[in-house]
Amino acid sequence: MIKNFILLCFICCASISFAQEDGIVSEVSDSEMTKADVPFATIENVPIYPGCKGDDNIELKNCMSSKISEFVNHHFDMKKIEAMDLPAKIYRTAVQFKIDKQGNVVDVRARADYPEIENEAVRVISNLPQMKPGKQRGKEVGVLYSLPIIFKVEAPKKVDKKRNKRKSKN
Repeated sequence: MIKNFILLCFICCASISFAQEDGIVSEVSDSEMTKADVPFATIENVPIYPGCKGDDNIELKNCMSSKISEFVNHHFDMKKIEAMDLPAKIYRTAVQFKIDKQGNVVDVRARADYPEIENEAVRVISNLPQMKPGKQRGKEVGVLYSLPIIFKVEAPKKVDKKRNKRKSKN
């Protein structure tokens, strides 16, 4: 049975999947902007995770990323993963979600090698607390967020029966 797990949660902005093409500038009206969702990497005023404080966007982005990472590390149920008896390797789950205009986490999607891992990732992210919504041009907008959840399944340690017998005799 798999005994050792290391849960690593890396938070990164969706700079690749939500990247904007360089050199292309388009005008978007205020009414269109309030309808559109904005990537976390480019939002003017990021959503604020409960307990985060700061004077600038970078500080608030870092706090939010850190808090989400802590939340996932604490709530991701590794016992479910252990029960799957997966081969030893590093597993990556790509999660995308939106923080809507009210600060709720919605539209959670995950991609992983196994549906059970996807379901666990969606469950955990869906339980994130309500946040203060992000703003673009002074108006509340939906903010798109991308999160990789990475964990390592280690091979079970081999038990040296001779050593165990020696220890039990002492």
